[in-house]
Amino acid sequence: MRKFKFFTNFDKEESWLTDMARQGYRFTKKTAFGYEFKPERSENSTIKMDYRIFKKREDFDDYCSLFADSGWEHITGTKSSGYQYFKKKGTQGSEEIFSDVDSRAGRYKRLSNMWAMLACSFILVLAALISTDAIDLEALLDPKLLYYTPGLWDLNGVAFWRAFLFETPFALGRGFMWILLPFIIMIYLYFAFKANKQYKRTQEDKLTHK
Repeated sequence: MRKFKFFTNFDKEESWLTDMARQGYRFTKKTAFGYEFKPERSENSTIKMDYRIFKKREDFDDYCSLFADSGWEHITGTKSSGYQYFKKKGTQGSEEIFSDVDSRAGRYKRLSNMWAMLACSFILVLAALISTDAIDLEALLDPKLLYYTPGLWDLNGVAFWRAFLFETPFALGRGFMWILLPFIIMIYLYFAFKANKQYKRTQEDKLTHK
């Protein structure tokens, strides 16, 4: 079974996954657009998550082993996926996967940095397209420039509409697909802001409970 959801808050995501386990759905894999589950008996388990990317496979294996020694089973996640999911094994030990607030907050900081890096990469792509004239800004004011069919605007009747409708999808692709880039950049920056805000909030909780 697949569920399509997106979270920017780890605590809410953990709570939802734990609730799904109690409803009889075992979480098996996170995909780009959601989550995969397998029907199983209801399980009163606690699911927690971290965000961490590893350069070496050995470091990733040591990371999983460290949590396993603390009573947490690694459910899904790879060394380069970032998102790491764990399930508490047995009833002993702490209900929290992190031993201190700094570790708990650090996952938000790493997530914020990831979104910010993605935004910067798309900004560079957009800048490169503009600097190489791959983006025709004049076409925003005069869309006719996007149509390459010779004599198109001199045609009449059925001949005009046949040529116009045939080329329009290509013209839109040439002239306006790049407009998606600023939207993607804004979305990534928003996610980076949300994660950084949650990082600061978690750090503030540490000061409040001192």
